[in-house]
Amino acid sequence: MKQFNVVWVVLILLLGSCTSLFQKGQNQFQAGEYQLAINTFSRILEDDPDNKEANFYMAESYRLTNRVENSESYYTKILQEEETFESYYRLGQSLKSQGKYKEAEEAFAKAKAITLDDTFIRWTDKELAGLQTIDAIEDYFPFIEVENYKLLNTPGIEYGTIMNENYLYFTSSRQSSGVYPATGMPYTKIFRTRAEGVNVDVQGVQPMPEFRNEDGLNQGAIAISPDGNTIIYARGNSTYRKDLPDVQLFASYFRGGGFTQPIWMPVNEDEFFYNTTPAFSPDGNELYFSSNRPNGQGGLDLYKATKLANGDFGNAVNLGSQINTSGNEMFPYVAPDGKLYFASDGHPGFGKLDIFVAEKTDTGWEVKNLGSNINSVSDDFAIFFTKYPTEGFLSSNREGGLGDDDIYFFVDNTPKPKVINVFLNVTTKERAEDGSEVVLPQTRVVLYDADNKNVGGDFSNTNGRLRFTLGPDQNFSMIASKSGYFSKSITYDTRGKTPAPEDLVQDVTNVVLDTTIVLDPLILEKAIVLENIYYDLDKADIRPDAALELDKLVQILKDNPSIRIELSSHTDARASDAYNDALSQRRAESAVAYIVSKGIEASRLVAKGYGKRQLIIENAQTEEEHQVNRRTEFKVIEITD
Repeated sequence: MKQFNVVWVVLILLLGSCTSLFQKGQNQFQAGEYQLAINTFSRILEDDPDNKEANFYMAESYRLTNRVENSESYYTKILQEEETFESYYRLGQSLKSQGKYKEAEEAFAKAKAITLDDTFIRWTDKELAGLQTIDAIEDYFPFIEVENYKLLNTPGIEYGTIMNENYLYFTSSRQSSGVYPATGMPYTKIFRTRAEGVNVDVQGVQPMPEFRNEDGLNQGAIAISPDGNTIIYARGNSTYRKDLPDVQLFASYFRGGGFTQPIWMPVNEDEFFYNTTPAFSPDGNELYFSSNRPNGQGGLDLYKATKLANGDFGNAVNLGSQINTSGNEMFPYVAPDGKLYFASDGHPGFGKLDIFVAEKTDTGWEVKNLGSNINSVSDDFAIFFTKYPTEGFLSSNREGGLGDDDIYFFVDNTPKPKVINVFLNVTTKERAEDGSEVVLPQTRVVLYDADNKNVGGDFSNTNGRLRFTLGPDQNFSMIASKSGYFSKSITYDTRGKTPAPEDLVQDVTNVVLDTTIVLDPLILEKAIVLENIYYDLDKADIRPDAALELDKLVQILKDNPSIRIELSSHTDARASDAYNDALSQRRAESAVAYIVSKGIEASRLVAKGYGKRQLIIENAQTEEEHQVNRRTEFKVIEITD
């Protein structure tokens, strides 16, 4: 009997102890001391691993401290006892944050199947749609490589880098004087050190000197105005009961040779709003920040406030549903080209916070995930470019880091393009009386690109040679000129004359090409026969084959704008003089009309029909001999200055 009583006493004491421990954990959870609650409920689960309430508080404590990836086992335990939308939905978030996309899809589908609430269904549809888009996300900066800045990070917290006047400012838990009970991590302060681009003086890190970091609260997410005269940062999570209950924005101003003590900013609007992650626009006239104030899209939204006449910022406006989601949008960065970079867990991404870019379009904003070479399944946030858009910093708590949040640097390692140099050797020649071609030195050759822009010019040397450097896969033209010769233009196309880029092996490939330009002497009153100018019997109409030959004369006239010519037509000896004179005149006039239709001034042309009065072969007998006599010629009759 006495033994029985002793057993009951022990059981009563144990139950009282568990009840007391459970109440302690509840109190800690309700006070926002989530890490302390985790420690307490862990003790309960050691003896009672299936305790539904303890598993619930463990899962929620991890979720509410941005560690939802640690909640999987606890939500799974809860679901073994009772299947609810909330538990399945949160389990899906936990699985997604670990990269377990298939399992996450199953959890979200189950959550959707057991609810009739339109809002809940909309949440799950969005998550399911986001999972379907993961494989389609493309790298926005394909050649950017991200690397942990190990020499700058510690086993604690580092995040939120910005640059100002060759100083790198960032948030860190080093040199902390207390522990934040919600996360169990040390409180954070703001530090700075010298830096040039992504090259940081890791030995010179010290607390920011502009004003004193305060103990017993988190300070971070700093922004400095472009002129360096205003510092805005987020401050909060104080355990002092008379302090502000949440995270707020504070500002310090450069006055009289130093910075003022930070003061609460009116843009916070309400002490119960959560306001954080400030950033200035490139001109300093706008302040971007994240807030959970009412009437937003949900969670933390991005807002923009305008600088007022007194230097404060006010009239904060929500950036709208194209940027903000029912999730969280934080850490804005406005690039010099107007693009807005930010972190979000509401847009389709790989896990938790991803970094996105919003581009202005005709219909508002288009948001794009920066891709898997920048983002991970963990939190990725706080991008800052030291050299836009190829170099900078970001923050992440991805696997492989030194501590909790770490600072990473990134650079663009786009491969240097392999270069093709195209060298064109040009030889200038003249056509001799016997039809042969001989070198023509000191001939000026001018090079034009496809837009008819002069891109080079020189005189050929004593050997009639000169060289141009051209680009691959382009179209060029050249005009060669020399006093006493017809100027001549030719086109030159390098397309298809160089190796394909994918076939290049060396960094620099030289391709040497050759071409020749032959000039004809310009002699007054010397007749030049236009070959292949044929007319139908007893007609003066310009046939298509004749038009091709006349186009060559058009080009000569365009290349030599200072000449006037006589265009003459000749017949053979058959038929009467009157008939041949009239026919040849009509043909000459028809040819002139065609040339005028191509843009040549009529005043530069004289049409003359000679009939059979200038036969080349007298007493022609064969058709071939008659053809020699039936010809079209031109001769230069005047050269104007």
